[in-house]
Amino acid sequence: MNKAQSLMPSASDALAERLTDGLVAVESRLAEVVQHEDEFIAGASQHLLTGGKRFRPLLTLLASELGTGVNDAVTDAAVGVELTHIASLYHDDVMDAAERRHGKASVNAEYDNITAIIVGDLLFGRASEIVAGLGSEAARIQAQTFVRLCAGQIRDDRQAPADADPMEHYLGVLADKTGSLIATAARYGAMFGGCSTETVELMRQYGEYVGMVFQLSDDVLDIVSDESGKTPGTDLREGVTTLPVLYVRASKDPADGRLKDLVSRPLTDDAEHAEALQLLRAHPALEQAKRHTASVAEQAVALLEPLGDSDALTVLRALPGQVASRTV
Repeated sequence: MNKAQSLMPSASDALAERLTDGLVAVESRLAEVVQHEDEFIAGASQHLLTGGKRFRPLLTLLASELGTGVNDAVTDAAVGVELTHIASLYHDDVMDAAERRHGKASVNAEYDNITAIIVGDLLFGRASEIVAGLGSEAARIQAQTFVRLCAGQIRDDRQAPADADPMEHYLGVLADKTGSLIATAARYGAMFGGCSTETVELMRQYGEYVGMVFQLSDDVLDIVSDESGKTPGTDLREGVTTLPVLYVRASKDPADGRLKDLVSRPLTDDAEHAEALQLLRAHPALEQAKRHTASVAEQAVALLEPLGDSDALTVLRALPGQVASRTV
């Protein structure tokens, strides 16, 4: 099963074939634009090019199907979005001191932090260069998306202000940090697929909701991920605030005192980490988080109501629920 089929299993054979062909063109263009005459720069730029799911470019290709379908501009838009995503991973891995990414050593581990940061900047530049070739409106959207990505990351690394609602702050961070780029992926696909202004705006909103679902489902996976082979409780170990943790903190039940204490700090002690995981898995906060995630997925689907029916819309309507219920 190829990436298009694995990410969009509800696609018809004809649509899956078109998406697969489109993704081949994206992969070819990605390989082309990260080339550099300096072998060291070329190697570092290509380090994370393989192994990703290509969720964002596939969404761009799929959104274009609401109009006239994939063309050279759609392909370049998909490449610009994916390069922006890859560049952000270079920076994320430095901030997280990550050692692995896509099944191999992260760029900061393979090279060093300075190289990872500067090559990440180089890839952001490449992405902007490609998008600039699509016109001033596309370049403006790219710049606005980049600002939101950065703002989301900055706010994610800081505590919510004392006068802010913690849940509202957290969801706003997700919208900026994850939702904004996926929104741009869907928006570009509709734009360069020749869709109406109204459809382009619907797809932008849809993409932002899907991006939030993606991150919210990660919050749940971090607690229940034993079955998927992922390391459970990574966020707990690092003291990262997630949706289930926010629900625990908002609990008025006196019996939750111990769990509230555990999730108020990084859990570097293995015994405390295991205890927190056990308590969270049995706590109503986990089901609350699942329901919230499903609710955001439903909001994404509802946006598509005015667009009628087509092969592409069948996939777009199924996608948020698939993201919400994913196991990896």
